[in-house]
Amino acid sequence: MREVDKFTSDGQEDNILSLLKEKGDELARVSNRGIILQPGAIGDCILTLPLVEFMKECLGLGGIDILGHTEYIGILPGRACVDGIRSIDSIDLHRLFTERKTFDLADGDPLINTFSDYTWIVTFLGEPDSDFEQNLIFTAHCSRSAEVITLSQKPPEKLSTHITDFYIEQFVAQSNLSLRPWRVRRGDCLIKATKADVNRGREVLEDIDVDFSEKLVVIHPGSGGVPKRCHLDNFLSVARELVSNDIKALFLLGPAEQEQFSDEAIKNITGVAKCLTDLSLTEVLGLLSCADGFVGNDSGITHLAAALGVSTLAVFGPTNPDVYRPIGPSVTVFTGHPVAFAKEPSEELQQELLKVLLA
Repeated sequence: MREVDKFTSDGQEDNILSLLKEKGDELARVSNRGIILQPGAIGDCILTLPLVEFMKECLGLGGIDILGHTEYIGILPGRACVDGIRSIDSIDLHRLFTERKTFDLADGDPLINTFSDYTWIVTFLGEPDSDFEQNLIFTAHCSRSAEVITLSQKPPEKLSTHITDFYIEQFVAQSNLSLRPWRVRRGDCLIKATKADVNRGREVLEDIDVDFSEKLVVIHPGSGGVPKRCHLDNFLSVARELVSNDIKALFLLGPAEQEQFSDEAIKNITGVAKCLTDLSLTEVLGLLSCADGFVGNDSGITHLAAALGVSTLAVFGPTNPDVYRPIGPSVTVFTGHPVAFAKEPSEELQQELLKVLLA
């Protein structure tokens, strides 16, 4: 009887030690977190997501936050691999650009608290060995040991690989870790719409009397850079043909397009199809989640549509699609002549787009 009791006691002790080890490992993983300083717009933020996935998977991190502009990154938690966000406007990051020999921090400085939770810090601000990077390292080490890596957001001119691979390659090179090869999965949905997003999108459509049960193609004719905007007549022609084939065409204009497009251009748009303006990014996400197709230039909204898994037709002009192609399971890229791209309509491009849309 005593032998049985001893065996049972030893087994329970082993189980307890195993559970304690598991809890300790999990606690260590959860406390091992990273943060990425990404000051870019929505397209830049979406193209950072594969780096987030890579860091979490290869480094075993318990979570990664993004510090950026909340109007762009606010949609990510709960829909993407990002675990949390922090507002770049609420932190005095400009102090990190101070000349390093004059930079100093007092006990309890808010900058110290900003980075005290992270063992890995990746920044698209500053340059390697710059005052910013050295001051960031100093700040991070005021609370704990942390690895700081500075990445270039702008690739070299002759880069032939995708920008997301470029980010990861930079990280691997600077980390000095023996990490296994990891390539970005081009066919993944980087962002997943929630049921609430879909309902929000339906509400947006109902407000303008669009039946969301019918085939819907959203057209976004804008882009942050004017040279990247394909001539508006191409989109108007495509919309007319869609409407004539009983497909709902819906134009989407953001603040940039409303500022940059003339009154006549906007009048031409609304004369062809309904047009939505002044939507929040969350409403845009909801709208896109209800769309059967999307047509747009090289823009952040095109990257968002692709990341959501919407059948996306991306029109490129001066930028290289091999480098900046949107990531998603259903992306078709079209290229126009770089010189005439924004200045002249292209019947050939129109027909290529319609061939896919009407298939």
